Amino acid sequence: MTRFPLLLVLALTPGCASRQQPSPTPSREWATTLHREHPLVGRVWDVAAGRFVDESALRAAVVPARFVLIGERHDHPDHHRLQAELVRAKTAAGQHPALAFEMLDVTQQPAVDAALKARPEDVEGLAKAVDWANSGWPAFSLYAPVFSAGLQAHLPIVAANLPRARVRELVMKGPEALPSDLRSRLGLDAPVPEAEAKAVREELDRSHCGQLPQEMLEPMALAQRARDAMMADRLLETVTADGAVLITGNGHVREDRAVPAHLERRVKDAPVLSVALLEVSPEALKPQDYADAGALPYDYVWFTPAMPEDDPCKALRERNKKP
Repeated sequence: MTRFPLLLVLALTPGCASRQQPSPTPSREWATTLHREHPLVGRVWDVAAGRFVDESALRAAVVPARFVLIGERHDHPDHHRLQAELVRAKTAAGQHPALAFEMLDVTQQPAVDAALKARPEDVEGLAKAVDWANSGWPAFSLYAPVFSAGLQAHLPIVAANLPRARVRELVMKGPEALPSDLRSRLGLDAPVPEAEAKAVREELDRSHCGQLPQEMLEPMALAQRARDAMMADRLLETVTADGAVLITGNGHVREDRAVPAHLERRVKDAPVLSVALLEVSPEALKPQDYADAGALPYDYVWFTPAMPEDDPCKALRERNKKP
């Protein structure tokens, strides 16, 4: 992905941290508290420069980027607050980018447009228009800060994801579930390098606690690729003169194979800035400890406290024990 000269300047500016030691954690109230005293909490890691930078450097970096992709853990309140800050960094600079969401599928765009036309700044009205309460996503109150940042600046709100019914069809029927023109545009007929395909299958296996039937890994990998490709397609379709911002899960902002890779396939040297919001782990004390296969596949990582959770694999194991 294309990086911007400003980023290197910011990384070398006096006042930025040394190569390995972060600057003092800025004063911030966190909604989540698990591992809040972890040394990485609140730190911003510039992956290419291999150093910590101040939050202000990250906010400045999003301004010239044409495509800003901001990851999250979906049910993490602090992640959505930080996303809203980065959206406001662009609007405070006088920009008017499109604001796209993984949580809205393309069939909901008419409802989004109608709600915004009737009441341009009514965040709760938008939630009702898309029936968020029955969407399966975490509570809308978590996402409200991001939507508020967009609606207050009158940004175009973009529904970016494939509908779930279409995703299920892809899993069951393969690429032929999509119309040929859409399939071609999304690049789903192109072969996937084996190393990438293997990495995706392994990631899906881990994320499903090793409980997913092996024959389902490839179909689900296809669905994942299609969702990434659709979100990239929607960004290209709706980008304004001031760019576009995508709100999505951390896995979708990976530069090696997710939305950024599809943007790069469609637009050579696509000016993409990828930001991951990662929870800290008590066993991982350095940014490199969060690397996947030796590398962090993002431009920036912003570390946050963690969310308590039950064993995510327990329910899957129990279900698979039943006859």
